[in-house]
Amino acid sequence: MYPVSTGMNWGYGSRSPVVPGCTVVDLSAMNRIRNAEAISPENPVAVIEPGVTQRQLTDYLRKHCPSLAFNPTGSAVDTSILGNALDRGVGYLGPRVADVFGLEVVTGTGEILRTGFRRLGDRSPLATSHPYGLGPMLDGLFFQGNFGIVTSACLRLVPRRPRRVAVSAALRREADLAAFIDALARLKREGLLTSVTHIGNRQRTHATLMAGLVHYFERECGFEAERARHEAATALNVVAPNEWTSIAGVTGTDAQVRAALAEVRARLRGIARVRVVTDRVLEVGYRIAHALRFLKGARANAAAIAAMRPLHGLVNGQPTDVAIDNLLWQFGRADLPAAQLDASNCGLLYVSPALPLDGGFVARFVHSMRSEAARFRFELPMTINVETETSLVVVANLLFDRSVPEDVERAHTCARALHRLIQDEGLEVYRARVDMMADIVGRDPQYWKTVRALKLALDPDNIIAPGRYNLPD
Repeated sequence: MYPVSTGMNWGYGSRSPVVPGCTVVDLSAMNRIRNAEAISPENPVAVIEPGVTQRQLTDYLRKHCPSLAFNPTGSAVDTSILGNALDRGVGYLGPRVADVFGLEVVTGTGEILRTGFRRLGDRSPLATSHPYGLGPMLDGLFFQGNFGIVTSACLRLVPRRPRRVAVSAALRREADLAAFIDALARLKREGLLTSVTHIGNRQRTHATLMAGLVHYFERECGFEAERARHEAATALNVVAPNEWTSIAGVTGTDAQVRAALAEVRARLRGIARVRVVTDRVLEVGYRIAHALRFLKGARANAAAIAAMRPLHGLVNGQPTDVAIDNLLWQFGRADLPAAQLDASNCGLLYVSPALPLDGGFVARFVHSMRSEAARFRFELPMTINVETETSLVVVANLLFDRSVPEDVERAHTCARALHRLIQDEGLEVYRARVDMMADIVGRDPQYWKTVRALKLALDPDNIIAPGRYNLPD
């Protein structure tokens, strides 16, 4: 049995079972916010089922408890919150694994297991308030695990702070990438940057903004498609010329935000060009630039702001379809909604290693990744996400036309080469595709033998042959 929440695990296999002969268990209709009426600023926890999407929870909170938000990802609004968290996805505020506790699980033996103090029943005052419980913490078994089907969990909500701004920093010289990462790491450790810091390369920035720019030139300027694309390409080189650009959130009281911004500017002076972005700045900037769109420079800035606005919302907890819409646009299917990405020819493979938070190491390693991808004629859009005080993850993807067999083979060959590069450095991916698992298990079969023993205890009828990954007896 292979459970999916909404099936939008793009780049890692979507809703495809990991082995042949599986029955897909579609949980998308399990979409209740079970404790909806009990959510409040004093009780900032939502008990959600696998089918609850980013859109659904956002709409509910906006209407019933606007002082609360949650940790959104940059993926589509109709993706499952719980499904992404269980695969240890990373939101804009931090790793989503930290958002979830108190799981309700159906095991392979047919038993219902509730972790932490949810074992006392949902009427217990501790069920949704105390995340640890008594005895061994079993929650971790069910993150990136196949020990049972999670049917609900507690999700921590976050208060909306009085002031929220985004800080964009464009690296002046690519040679300073190591120093840039180290400076952003210190700002993260000291709590001055209050969200995950996303450091995107030029390929990522351009891919993210291109569709929005073209749409502005077509809809607001009346340009034909060819001219709109030409203007968009020119505008990108004007508004996003740097090789690496970071974005992070700063939240707090007015005084806290002012003090943090002063420190950020001081720390990054000489390394990066720092800009503070707020809803008001975007609104006024767009109004002025749009009014002057008969001037080429103003037109480029108006288009850039139009493309950036939804992405700025992510820093403030507002999910968006923009990232997926851009992929659909690149493959000529702008007519499709984001939730139907798999109906297009867009081939997408993620290769996402976890790295130590060491600027020199990271700068050298991402250069190696890009060089390896270039051997297979792939540019490598990537984002370096500073997610904890000691580590980061690199989210890199290969894009290809999956209607062309040669492109499919080239992409998978490149993905395997990148994974070998990662493992040869003593590293590993933080989220794996099924086609990676033979290599992953082969590096440490004894560890995975223990994992198999746990699987057999919770799911004794597991039908996967023990010899699938050549585990020791």
